[in-house]
Amino acid sequence: MNILAHRGLWTAEEEKNTLPALCQALEAGFGIETDIRDYKGALVISHNAADEGSPMAEELFAEYRASGCAAALALNVKADGIQPLLMPLLKGYAIEDYFLFDMSVPEMVVNEAKDLVYYTRHSDIEHECVLYAKAAGVWMDSFYSDTWLTAEAIQKHLEAGKRVCLVSPELHGRPYHVFWQMIKQNGFERSDRVALCTDKPLEAREYFYGQ
Repeated sequence: MNILAHRGLWTAEEEKNTLPALCQALEAGFGIETDIRDYKGALVISHNAADEGSPMAEELFAEYRASGCAAALALNVKADGIQPLLMPLLKGYAIEDYFLFDMSVPEMVVNEAKDLVYYTRHSDIEHECVLYAKAAGVWMDSFYSDTWLTAEAIQKHLEAGKRVCLVSPELHGRPYHVFWQMIKQNGFERSDRVALCTDKPLEAREYFYGQ
């Protein structure tokens, strides 16, 4: 299972999505989830509206390549029409283990046409996965309740040939231990087609792998 450090490896809220936090996650061997959007003609990292202090996405991609990290980049797309900015960076830094998610449906169509790797969504709100047949994977999230996200739901996507990224409940302010237990009881942590996006990557690595 690929453990994705949600907005980097941080201890304080203000460190999220900063270049040091993201680089620390890579250095620790974690994949990362981060947010990208355009700002003044460049691609930057920012969950909310970007400003002059937003880190440049190219800096992150350069650090990713230099780190030798083989873990995945989960890129949460916060703006439409960024493909002309993103594609040269992915190619220039030879980034292959990535996926885009959370983009609008029309942007999913564009990404498909441009052979970009993207995930569709499945949640307690989104019961039908858009462009499921063509998506490389499924981002599985729970906004209000974790009870719907069962081992059976995960296995169904895996059996359909999809990769799966599971959103750990603490991202929404809920307890996560029961959810992690479900993952371990069903052996999903042994699959290289499953990822866990978490605010607690160090704890997750210890829990699942004793490291």
